[in-house]
Amino acid sequence: MSVIIEKRTKRRAYLDPDLLDDTPRDVVAWADSYDAGEVVPSHRHRRAQLLHAVTGVMTVTTPGGSWVVPPHRALWVPPATDHAIRMTGPVSMRTLYVEPAAAASMLRQCCVLSVSPLLREMILRAMELPRLYDIAGAAGRLIALILDEIRVLPALPLHLPMPAEPRLAKICERLLRHPEDGRALEAWGRSAGASGRTLARLFQRETGMSFGAWRQQARLIEALARLGTGEPVTNVALDLGYESPSAFTAMFRRSLGVTPSRYFDQPR
Repeated sequence: MSVIIEKRTKRRAYLDPDLLDDTPRDVVAWADSYDAGEVVPSHRHRRAQLLHAVTGVMTVTTPGGSWVVPPHRALWVPPATDHAIRMTGPVSMRTLYVEPAAAASMLRQCCVLSVSPLLREMILRAMELPRLYDIAGAAGRLIALILDEIRVLPALPLHLPMPAEPRLAKICERLLRHPEDGRALEAWGRSAGASGRTLARLFQRETGMSFGAWRQQARLIEALARLGTGEPVTNVALDLGYESPSAFTAMFRRSLGVTPSRYFDQPR
């Protein structure tokens, strides 16, 4: 492993932030594994991060929303971004910490990226480099190629924005706990003390999405987290309020371009 892990607790070893920041390299690689249900509390790093799920599913939450990271995908986290990570099933995580100067031309907001087979192999190779790898040698060229590849990765629509408006936040929190709830916005309005028209306008303003689109995205993200651990499509579809697995599969294909079974194949 390319980074020495120095701070330890009874349960696991954690990366020493001082060691991370003091490493005079554009990229520092780090590997770790987590148990199902484990949570990394909200924190931030001076460096940007590429969080890659080799196996398992991560859900990353920031003040601006949530992102689900299935296997063979990665989340780009800009420098100094507060984020917490929840594991669905056992997770093997491979992280690249990128100096802000090296990340300056990259995305300025969190985004799920589709990791190419080439990048996946390069990330795994980076885990084997010494911490102070030779910048002028093969290791330095590998790191430069990794950064170039990250810049051209396609982004995936796996973000769920969270509203700040208290009435909308309460509705959204309820739907995150019960994504199968199919009540119309007018019905939600009666319990929230606002008309359906008012809530619809607030939803668009706060999230950039309609209420129906937001609920569908919430269901999609929950489905990805569960399907990524091997749950059957039928169980997930019915639990999320769809009338049939075929209706769920049609929604999934419209959103992500492939069926659930194809989505979890390693990208070609």
